[in-house]
This record gives sequence, C-alpha cells and structure tokens, in this order.
Amino acid sequence: MDSPRRPPLDRLAALAHAAAHRPGTPCHCASGLVGVLADRDDGTVVRHGRLVAKAHAPGTDPEAHRVRLALAGHPDVADVLLPPLPAPAPTPALTPDALDGRPVTLWPYGPPVDPADPDAAPWEEAATLLAGLHRTPPPPGLADRLPEMRAPLKVALAVDRMRGTAPDHPAAATVEAAWRSIPDAARRPTPGGASPAPRLLCHGDFHLGQLVRVPAPVPAQATRPAPPAAWRLIDVDDLGLGDPAWDLARPAAWFAAGLLPPEVWSRFLGAYQRAGGPAVGADPWIRLDVPARALTVQTAALALAKSTAEHRPLDEVEDVMIDTCARIAGLRTDSAGSASR
Repeated sequence: MDSPRRPPLDRLAALAHAAAHRPGTPCHCASGLVGVLADRDDGTVVRHGRLVAKAHAPGTDPEAHRVRLALAGHPDVADVLLPPLPAPAPTPALTPDALDGRPVTLWPYGPPVDPADPDAAPWEEAATLLAGLHRTPPPPGLADRLPEMRAPLKVALAVDRMRGTAPDHPAAATVEAAWRSIPDAARRPTPGGASPAPRLLCHGDFHLGQLVRVPAPVPAQATRPAPPAAWRLIDVDDLGLGDPAWDLARPAAWFAAGLLPPEVWSRFLGAYQRAGGPAVGADPWIRLDVPARALTVQTAALALAKSTAEHRPLDEVEDVMIDTCARIAGLRTDSAGSASR
C-alpha cells in the first residue's frame, strides 16, 4: 500500500512539472504535451513539455546507474546517446525517497519512431548509431567502472518470468527446449569472463523504440534554416561493456523468423558494416547466430508470460516466435502450440 503521499506516478509527474517550470510559474503546456509515456515494471516515464522524467526499475544498482548516466552525458558519445538533463533541486514533496527509492532521471523529449509508418523506420540511421557506439573506446575515468551490458541477463530473466507466470502453458516446453539449445556461456554469462568476442560499449537492449529525434542546435546568428533533427539512442538501463553482436540480435532474430523483410535486414546490416561496426565480419551469422537465437527465446518467453497474465491467446507475431523456438530446438509444433521431437 502506498504511503499517505501521492502515488508514485503522481509524484513522478510532480517532479517533471517542477523540472519543466521555474518555481511559481504556471503551466501553460498543452494537454497533449503532458502525460504518461510508459508505465511498466522496468520503468515509468512521464512527459511534461520539452522534457521527460523516468523512474527506473526497483532494485536498480546505484553505482552502475551512476556510471551509465555519466557515460550517456560524456562528450565522446554525444552523437550517439541522448544526454540526461540536470536534476531539479529537491523540494519537500520530492525527497530522495519520494519514488520509493527508485532512481529518477530527466531527459529532453524527442519524438520516437512512428509505429504507424514502418516504411519510414530509420533502420540505416539506427545501424550507424550502433556502429558509432561500438567503435567508441570507453572514456577514461569510466572504463574501469562500466558494468556489463545486460542483454544476456535479460534473456535469462525473461525465461525465469515465463517459468513463474506460465509454467503450464502448452508452448512453454518449446521455449525451454530452445533455451537449452543455447550454449551455457550465453545462458549463464560470467562478468568479465573469457570470451573470443571483444568487450566494447554496447546498448544492451536495442530496438526501434530506443530511438528519438532531437533538434539540432541553431547558432545565435544563423542565416540558414536549422539542420534536420537527428536520431539518438535512449534508455541507458542496460548499457555497458560486452559483445556488440547482442545489439544486432533483435533485428537478426526478426529476420530469421520471417518478421523483418530481407531487404530491410540488408539495409540495416549494410549500413552497420559501412559505418565500420565491429560486431560482425564477412559472414555475420558466425557472431549473430547465438545472440539471435537467445533474443528469439526472450521474445517468446515474454509473450507467454504476458499473454498468460492478460488472459489472452498469443497473437500472430507471438505465434511466429514460438514456431521459431521450435525450429531452434529441432521440434515440430502441433496446432495446440505444444511441441515434440
């Protein structure tokens, strides 16, 4: 039960309001510029005018979080990552525990990718940003403090969530079989452990929802129109050092499942390689095979957990990921979604 103070979502909205306006200044923001953008277990985001406030997941490691924020604000990655905004001064209503101990950050608002216009999705731009991140050496002063990127851990957490929420689902055995087919080194990653892959800066949870457009700065004496807005990567919760192939794994998994058209995959991968991305070589699947299979398992496991919690059947895309898990595990599926050898 929440304390007598306002619920966490209201308190986050109050923080965003305080950050967007000077004390005592009334809010004249249009209703469409204020509201909740996301409210999930792993983070809550509200918008107020030109900024957004994010309450990060409960249990976020404070030191890892601080280092990730420092990296996001570092000039070496200014062309890749959206930098955070300074936090507002504390007020009595916004004490350090105002969000139940969850760290809160502020960011400039940028329009996201439009899901209703898939033909305009910035695949090449996203690939170029990832290549730039992967090529950037860890900045001095942060290199020794950066945590592991969390992509492999997120797969394991998704499987655990499925086991806790949907252990009796007819397709759970299929996902478990695909999970067992993935090498132990990927299923149980050891921080800093020996690996043939380089340990580079990685986003850790790349998908098109992690992109926003930010306006280019306009010089005070500008005589020409402002340059077009640029795309930047957002969400630093999984940022860190690791194998950059994991950042390409979700598009690779969707391509392998038949959900991402070959020409789109070719555009994305080609742009990454032209930008000097180090994650893959001449045969990209040598490095992408295991991460792509793992992201298929993650997507399928979350689909079973969410559909069970929401008391609904799997949708068409979720069914495709279950079928892809069956192929990964060498199983055949029947019409009920279960699988056998």
